[in-house]
Amino acid sequence: MNPLFLITNDDSLQAKGIQTLISVARRIGDVIVMAPERNSSGLAHSFTSSRPIRVNPVSQEEGCQVFVCDGTPVDCIKVSSEHFCPRRPDLVLSGINHGSNSSINVLYSGTMGAVLEASVSGLDAIGFSLLDFRPDADFSLAEPFVESIVRKVLEKGLPEQVALNVNFPVPSQGAYKGVRICRQSRARWLESYERRIDPHGRPYYWLAGRFECDDCQTDTDQWALENGFVSVVPTTTDFTDYQNLERIKQLYA
Repeated sequence: MNPLFLITNDDSLQAKGIQTLISVARRIGDVIVMAPERNSSGLAHSFTSSRPIRVNPVSQEEGCQVFVCDGTPVDCIKVSSEHFCPRRPDLVLSGINHGSNSSINVLYSGTMGAVLEASVSGLDAIGFSLLDFRPDADFSLAEPFVESIVRKVLEKGLPEQVALNVNFPVPSQGAYKGVRICRQSRARWLESYERRIDPHGRPYYWLAGRFECDDCQTDTDQWALENGFVSVVPTTTDFTDYQNLERIKQLYA
């Protein structure tokens, strides 16, 4: 029996990244695609609870069924795994995202929100992202790495409720240097809202900011990406700070 992939993203079905991911997955197994019908970037782990969600078929052919959902990426995972997958998916794939989901970006990412929802549900899952926001970004160099990582996870599996967050740099010298298993670097966005005036004289506020990272040691995803490597970060929803758990117990005993 062919492996069954459940595929989603947060850039919508029209994005070049998800079409690349579908193409890779179809070389390995059967595919169910459930993508948000509109761009859902930055929705993180949000889901729809105040209205019904609608699912519409896009195409049906042997080995590949494609649907769109008017909810969030997390909704896509929830509804498809219950109602649209003929059996339990062997692997959930999300992406390939247009833009970085390394470091602190994982908290805001709809791509990774879907991955972590799948992981919480007991499914192996991988999120893929390319550090290029352009709609016509070139995913060709990432494709063989995507296929290799997918095949390895199918073969070896993942620890319980651990997913993979995979990011690809924009190659500056025509090829990636390899894959690095990393930790998430500590960083933040310094954000502000610019006050502007619309043509009708009404004020509005536009999100701006810059990424700040001073944790670029050689074991981090940021270092890997800045030095031409594909970064792979094992990721979980458990936010417990085990390193300081005993210290906090002593402070508040």
